[in-house]
Amino acid sequence: MDETKEETYLMKPKIGVVYYSMSGNTFRMAQAVCQGIEEVDGQAILRTVPELLPKEIIESDERIKKAKEAQKEVAVVKVEELAEFDGIILGSPTRFGNMCSQLRNFLDQTGGLWLKGVLINKPAGVFCCTASLHGGQETTLISMMFTLLHHGALIVGVPYSIKELIETRSGGTPYGPTAVVGTMAEQPPRKIDLKIARELGKRVTRIAQKLIN
Repeated sequence: MDETKEETYLMKPKIGVVYYSMSGNTFRMAQAVCQGIEEVDGQAILRTVPELLPKEIIESDERIKKAKEAQKEVAVVKVEELAEFDGIILGSPTRFGNMCSQLRNFLDQTGGLWLKGVLINKPAGVFCCTASLHGGQETTLISMMFTLLHHGALIVGVPYSIKELIETRSGGTPYGPTAVVGTMAEQPPRKIDLKIARELGKRVTRIAQKLIN
């Protein structure tokens, strides 16, 4: 094997974990996804999307303020960054069975990338948090998949070989990791939810490794 091929083989795939979190729970899931990426020798790049809530709304709610303080070190994603990732994982809280407006607004700005086809054949996954068990977990995940499919990305789910997918009683789907966090977002993701999130990070990374090496 020549040096060029060896260097390519040793490349760590860069996996962008792009999310929005108002109360901090989707952020916790995103951190678990990043852990999974790094456990299989990937490079996790954690990014949040731009906030749309007025500053006065954030300042008037202690829960939101606390969550935003916990995320202050997370950089805001730039559209052009997506082209640099070898894989993409999107995360959102549910909003009436759909992704949140912050993530939707960001994705609506990726038309230029679509024209260039830069996301074609990149592995991609999704995850979310909902208030209740039947609060739109699967529809929220699928809503994020629509945009990824239009970009030509390869959708990666969670296989049932992950035993926690059957054992969980609160969240977790073959479409992607999920967590039930309560109507006031007072219940953080459980260990089993975070385990499934790590497994998604691992799977997207392993597929990206095969595609770039």
